[in-house]
Amino acid sequence: MRHLETKAKIKQIVLMKHNGRLCFVLFSYVSKLGLKQHQRFSLMTLHACIPFLTYYPVLRACVVRAMDVRACGLEMECGEPSTGVDPSLQAENRIPGPSQTTTAAPKQQKLRPTNSRDERFRSDVHTEAVQAALAKYKERKMPMPSKRRSVLVHSSVETYTPPDTSSASEDEGSLRRPGRLASTPLQSHSNVEPWLDRVIQGSSTSSSASSTSSHPGGRPAATLAGPAAHAHIADLHPAPPDVTTGLVEHSHCERPQLASVRGVPRGYSGSVLETAGGVPVNSRVSSKIQQLLNTLKRPKRPPLKEFFVDDFEELLEVQQPDPNQPKPEGSQMVVLKGEPLALGTPWPPSLLAALQRWGTMQPKAPCLTALDTTGKAIYTLTYGKLWSRSLKLAYTLLNKLTSKNEPLLKPGDRVALVFPNSDPVMFMVAFYGCLLAELVPVPIEVPLTRKDAGSQQVGFLLGSCGVTLALTTDACQKGLPKAQTGEVATFKGWPPLAWLVIDGKHLTKPPKDWHPLAQDVGAGTAYIEYKTSKEGSTVGVTVSHASLLAQCRALTQACGYSEAETLTNVLDFKRDAGLWHGVLTSVMNRMHVISIPYALMKVNPLSWIQKVCSYKGSISSCDAFLNVFQSRGLRPEVICPCASSPEALTVAIRRPPDLGGPPPRKAVLSMNGLSYGVIRVDTEEKLSVLTVQDVGQVMPGANVCVVKVEGTPYLCKTDEVGEICVNSSATGTAYYGLLGITKNVFETVPVTAGGVPASDRPFTRTGLLGFIGPDNLVFVVGKLDGLMVVGVRRHNADDIVATALAVEPMKFVYRGRIAVFSVTVLHDDRIVLVAEQRPDASEEDSFQWMSRVLQAIDSIHQVGVYCLALVPANTLPKAPLGGIHISETKQRFLEGMLHPCNVLMCPHTCVTNLPKPRQKQPEVGPASMIVGNLVAGKRIAQASGRELAHLEDSDQARKFLFLPDVLQWRAHTTPDHPLFLLLNAKGTVTSTATCVQLHKKAERVAAALMEKARVNAGDHVALVYPPGVDLIAAFYGCLYSGCVPVTVRPPHPQNLATTLPTVKMIVEVSKSACVLTTQAIMRLLKSKEAAAAVDVRTWPPILDTADDIPKKKIASIFRPPSPDVLAYLDFSVSTTGILAGVKMSHAATSALCRSIKLQCELYPSRQIAICLDPYCGLGFALWCLCSVYSGHQSVLVPPLELESNVSLWLSAVSQYKARVTFCSYSVMEMCTKGLGAQTGVLRMKGVNLSCVRTCMVVAEERPRIALTQSFSKLFKDLGLPARAVSTTFGCRVNVAICLQGTAGPDPTTVYVDMRALRHDRVRLVERGSPHSLPLTESGKILPGVKVIIAHTETKGPLGDSHLGEIWVSSPHNATGYYTVYGEESLHADHFSARLSFGDTQTVWARTGYLGFLRRTELTDASGERHDALYVVGSLDETLELRGMRYHPIDIETSVIRAHRSIAECAVFTWTNLLVVVVELDGLEQDALDLVALVTNVVLEEHHLVVGVVVIVDPGVIPINSRGEKQRMHLRDGFLADQLDPIYVAYNM
Repeated sequence: MRHLETKAKIKQIVLMKHNGRLCFVLFSYVSKLGLKQHQRFSLMTLHACIPFLTYYPVLRACVVRAMDVRACGLEMECGEPSTGVDPSLQAENRIPGPSQTTTAAPKQQKLRPTNSRDERFRSDVHTEAVQAALAKYKERKMPMPSKRRSVLVHSSVETYTPPDTSSASEDEGSLRRPGRLASTPLQSHSNVEPWLDRVIQGSSTSSSASSTSSHPGGRPAATLAGPAAHAHIADLHPAPPDVTTGLVEHSHCERPQLASVRGVPRGYSGSVLETAGGVPVNSRVSSKIQQLLNTLKRPKRPPLKEFFVDDFEELLEVQQPDPNQPKPEGSQMVVLKGEPLALGTPWPPSLLAALQRWGTMQPKAPCLTALDTTGKAIYTLTYGKLWSRSLKLAYTLLNKLTSKNEPLLKPGDRVALVFPNSDPVMFMVAFYGCLLAELVPVPIEVPLTRKDAGSQQVGFLLGSCGVTLALTTDACQKGLPKAQTGEVATFKGWPPLAWLVIDGKHLTKPPKDWHPLAQDVGAGTAYIEYKTSKEGSTVGVTVSHASLLAQCRALTQACGYSEAETLTNVLDFKRDAGLWHGVLTSVMNRMHVISIPYALMKVNPLSWIQKVCSYKGSISSCDAFLNVFQSRGLRPEVICPCASSPEALTVAIRRPPDLGGPPPRKAVLSMNGLSYGVIRVDTEEKLSVLTVQDVGQVMPGANVCVVKVEGTPYLCKTDEVGEICVNSSATGTAYYGLLGITKNVFETVPVTAGGVPASDRPFTRTGLLGFIGPDNLVFVVGKLDGLMVVGVRRHNADDIVATALAVEPMKFVYRGRIAVFSVTVLHDDRIVLVAEQRPDASEEDSFQWMSRVLQAIDSIHQVGVYCLALVPANTLPKAPLGGIHISETKQRFLEGMLHPCNVLMCPHTCVTNLPKPRQKQPEVGPASMIVGNLVAGKRIAQASGRELAHLEDSDQARKFLFLPDVLQWRAHTTPDHPLFLLLNAKGTVTSTATCVQLHKKAERVAAALMEKARVNAGDHVALVYPPGVDLIAAFYGCLYSGCVPVTVRPPHPQNLATTLPTVKMIVEVSKSACVLTTQAIMRLLKSKEAAAAVDVRTWPPILDTADDIPKKKIASIFRPPSPDVLAYLDFSVSTTGILAGVKMSHAATSALCRSIKLQCELYPSRQIAICLDPYCGLGFALWCLCSVYSGHQSVLVPPLELESNVSLWLSAVSQYKARVTFCSYSVMEMCTKGLGAQTGVLRMKGVNLSCVRTCMVVAEERPRIALTQSFSKLFKDLGLPARAVSTTFGCRVNVAICLQGTAGPDPTTVYVDMRALRHDRVRLVERGSPHSLPLTESGKILPGVKVIIAHTETKGPLGDSHLGEIWVSSPHNATGYYTVYGEESLHADHFSARLSFGDTQTVWARTGYLGFLRRTELTDASGERHDALYVVGSLDETLELRGMRYHPIDIETSVIRAHRSIAECAVFTWTNLLVVVVELDGLEQDALDLVALVTNVVLEEHHLVVGVVVIVDPGVIPINSRGEKQRMHLRDGFLADQLDPIYVAYNM
């Protein structure tokens, strides 16, 4: 630093702020480069090493390239309000003496946290404001996400490389001392020079020197340091809020580590929740949900306003403007004119003319000195060398490059310049060589890998510019990624390029008489500068020769440049101000540029303190800069901020003092006002103000105005923030090749409020937001790219970053590695904050930091953060010059490719534009409903299957009334006719049964029951068998002996703990007097393992029917006294977890068989294949009843066998040429997933499905169209007819209501509006329209079955295409529930309901399913119009949320579509919170990507806020044998903490 004490005049430091980052460089090369004291020295600065700031006054002139020169940070002397606009930067304010420090001064020395260097970049006041805001949130407890241990395991800290914080932060090497941080948080940094330390401590405007400075309320601010710090300073600070869990507060010294492994209960003992069955759940999960509910009970700040709700349309709330919001009150601004361009100055006619002049007349004059990464000068390019080399290059480009004997390039062609940031010399030669050859240079960044962030967009730019040649250096070309041929690899999205190395030996010297013809004046394009937009697309801004010349002249005049001055440049010399000053204007004035490579900052950030002070982006800057260097002879007035944009080039720059500009100004603005686009000088709201510094005056020869950001470019009022527009001869001219947006940006015509054009010349939009302040100074408050519009308010990404950084981040995240952007969810911008987490930060600390950031942003900006994500160090995509590539980060977030290690979503806080919860209207009465339908010409929704023909004769009727009689008759008349074939996994027949074999086996079982088990007629007998002929024989044996059989699925030997209790429960509930089973299962039921799950002593007598059967017949077969006697009990567990057994009488049993026989045309000559479980519902009927009744042969394929041979079922269908086959959804899914790639193999094995007339899926749910369609498509290759696949529908009250059968019209599909369904209405829409949901008919209504649609509440009949409950009347309805307690009310309601109006005589059974009937254009067999029944879903399963009815399957379908790693999904509600469980089919570390995607998709498509997202392993969601999700089992498992989830996120 001593070099600065030389008396050299530092003429100006041009401080440039780029992409929202302000960067300063003060360089001490004055004496090192041997400059004489009288030489004038001009310093051009840039991009940042010391982290975030927001305010930037700036050195006769360090031109600060400022994009938003501002200090978000509350410039107040220790809490004193800073009022109004400060007339100048008074020096005495800058270095406050001891008298200005707070009363805590004596302790300051002790209380400095170790990251002292970091403190300089913060404003006390902003930190204080954040502290004060956080103090309000003391009591708030948030549930911390649970994470499985394996996801937490990081590699050790040592193996981590600290991230490349290039643009951002110099905190790495010296700041991260885990040992010191933890043990001595109160020492100051020893390796910072003492004088620096002293200056920092003294400055109140530039750092939070002490953590204890009081905020305006007078209470000590709660610091945000870690627990260790609190142990030392407990006397000074109230304990910080514990925002992690529901633990009782411990004193901080001994706070226990919270384990996040399962089984460690952590939660309230006081709050006991209960599951559906009233079982108290006192698990960790439920206590967290309680915390979440407590958090959500607090009122949201923006109260929900009135909505407009049309019943059909769910209109989202339109944010009404707040009547109290600030509105601009000033007069309309006038166009601001810059000083005229100086006349009479001998400007060179063109830039190339200047180059030729200096190159030939002053060839020894130094033009450019390049430094290496250690700061040594490695090469000085003279003007003579620049001229001769550029000529050589121009000659080579025009004359030596050919393709097919044609010159490769012609004038006006575009050429890519690919040069590293460390080689300004070659870049300058290439740039001027192209200009001399009349080629258009397109400078781009060096691609490092094939997948650089944003590289594809750069390729798009090169392609659209028609670039075929890239110039580069030898060293750079060697470093580029290569293909196997040794050529430079083709980068993703890039056009094919030829690469030319321009080192001297590769160029040809032109002949003496050769002169370039370059015309570098006028409107022709001189060069193209790339620019990346907010969305990530890259465009090329064309700059004409005339603009380039005008820009050089204007900069020369504004900065007072003169011949042979020295200029130091730390900016990127390839674009923006680094190019304009350091490559173009410098040559016009024969200046000497010292180019400092960007990498110098990265090698050793501290070395920069000796050479450079440079800042980035968002809280106090120039003051601190000045404080450090004023004592070394730096004059405050030489700091000159400037503003620039790729479209308008330099917009404004503060004039150096010797050019006599007005004094600098700063303004303290209300952040709330700014969010409404209004300028309010703030005095009261001390917590949320932004201090902005001017960026100087308008450029010479330019006109500037400020226009409204959206819509017509009306001029703003004087106190309104808008987009700055420039009219000048020195702006860019177009976006290359993009005429449409060029017109909007480069040819804007500002208009007055009356619509009159404000100027006769078009203006260029700069993309900068700002206003014109006093003395006609330009103030910039942000960039359009960083603007986020939430509701009606605008927020700047940089401001949000600044607030996040005031929350003591150093222990948890890397300071310069924070990205803030907005994503559109549900028609509004939502703020997302992503930061890189340090590897040594604990889960709990990070979560605490995240919670506090949310609270701070909420308080200071009054806006909610939608998602806050922490990712592992070094994983965010980098921008070319360091920093974070925002658009690429956003893209990864939206695609679920960010892979965060911590996520906190806050949709409950942010989303305030949901539709209004539906209010239930007083229902229209049933009579009015019928009259309404009649008036509207709608028929009542009623339909029936074919009439059952009158029975042939009484003799046959009696014969077929009881199934045992039918079996005896068949055994007598066709004894050897085969009824059953059972296949094993290999496809071989393991057992068969003819009519007589089955009859004899049944007789022996009946004898055993009577003799051994001593059962009486009417006793219940449980049949616990694997699927097979033994089960069927045992069933008929029970009927022969007069017992009532109950089929029970046997327990799974590997999973006794969960399956055996169900078996025991059914045996007990059904009051079985005896259990029939096989020897193996009998042993299992009495085993030690079984004893661990149930009480094995209480089993009823167990008979093994293989050994215990006597070889004799029974005396007489039992014949029931009447057809209404109970035949069997059918037990099944519903998806809602209810065990329901229904009673089937003999009459109902034979009626069921007769309906199925007629519908499917079943005769003794037919063969059908069945791949279903034989324990309940239609599966049981098809296995055990239908073959005996109709005499057809059934090929039995147990679904369990498909697990070892997926093709078993389809092979059997093909082998036995089955015309009719039945399966379940789970079987269909196994075939679709398991045989997807094997259809060719199956065809070669001779599998042919062309025999199939109808393949029916047996189901008790809405048809799964996607699955049936993909199955049909997949097996079309094997001959499966397109129309063969259909679905059936049955339920507990009637196991077979619909069955497609072999005749009748094909099933129809309709599309309904999902939003109308939520309101219990059907609205038919076109296929593919938004929110459309396809529904297919569930097969044809069976003969003898009548269906009507009834209103769920009034029980009145509904009209055609109206949604209601499906009621059914049929001879094969079950006769009632069989329950232990005989709940008669339940029974009466479900099995003997009557309509409240209309036909009140018919007795119906209520199915519990919602659906509708629709008359189609098709005709059925009888010639009548066909009525289609559409099943929408089970009433028990629906979720009532926000007054609307949701079907879980709809939400689940949306979630599964959200990301390719989601294998399965199930949703349920708990205490009104929507819980989404997703199975992750991917790596555990990708689990957290799903949290935001799931939340987004449910919000977008269903207008619901997800409360909890649970990510689990594949296979965790329980599914029953029919392939239905058991959501209630899942819920109970989740609440009892039994799922072992990978991650549980509690959305705030």
